[in-house]
Amino acid sequence: MTIPKDYEKQILAWRAERYDALVRENGWLALAGLYWLKEGRNLVGSNPMCEILLPERAPTFLGIIEWKNRSASFQVAEGVRVEVNGRLVQKTALRSSKDANPSFITWNNIRMVLHEHAGRFAVRVWDNQREERHSQPPLKWFPINKKFRMAARYTPYPEPRFNEFPDMFGGMVEDRIDGYVAFKFEGKTYKLDGSLTKDRKLFIKFRDETSNKETYPPSRYYYTEPIGEDGKLSVDFNYAYSPPCAFTPYATCLFAPPQNTLPFRVEAGEIYRG
Repeated sequence: MTIPKDYEKQILAWRAERYDALVRENGWLALAGLYWLKEGRNLVGSNPMCEILLPERAPTFLGIIEWKNRSASFQVAEGVRVEVNGRLVQKTALRSSKDANPSFITWNNIRMVLHEHAGRFAVRVWDNQREERHSQPPLKWFPINKKFRMAARYTPYPEPRFNEFPDMFGGMVEDRIDGYVAFKFEGKTYKLDGSLTKDRKLFIKFRDETSNKETYPPSRYYYTEPIGEDGKLSVDFNYAYSPPCAFTPYATCLFAPPQNTLPFRVEAGEIYRG
């Protein structure tokens, strides 16, 4: 198995990027709320009566999100300055986070977006003044272990499969699986299902014998390197990490399907602090 030049340096740089994704502006630790929309008018503001509750420093009433027939519009309250994608608005339709150009609502250091999960829609709120952004301790990792970098081969399914995945709310959500990687570990062959990204990486959710012990119990996440035209790639669990819901209750994570449970200890990647 070929090991890249500066292998450990590359992993350490990736770990630094991983930490930055948590603490940076509008990162995971800036999340301050996830509010499911009701049909009709949803008040937005810092008044506790609002359906979408903002931090205390926000205006008592920032505006109204109208949710009707699976579409949303935002009406800004009189006298309040609000931007959507950098432009001052008074009323606008809202595109969700699944759109190529989502509608990001901003007031000072607070940001919102329409967010879809399992066919339901919510408003996700970021507050860049949250103390959590500055108090997150360094992430904890297993020592870099070259044993967990293995030659693998990707096999696409004839047609994408849609399996049910457990989510963080205790439900089951349908998600796409495009194929699987097969690799050998200590003389035995294992397979993991995953979803292809636009840059030909395979996104894998998996569990192993460290789950419920050292690593995040429901799942870890892992993106492979780009898959070669011949289907060859390397699987490297030193790049396995905890999903965002390990750090915030406002993420909407899906977890590993049953077939993605490895019957051995993957002592590589991120350790969960709990």
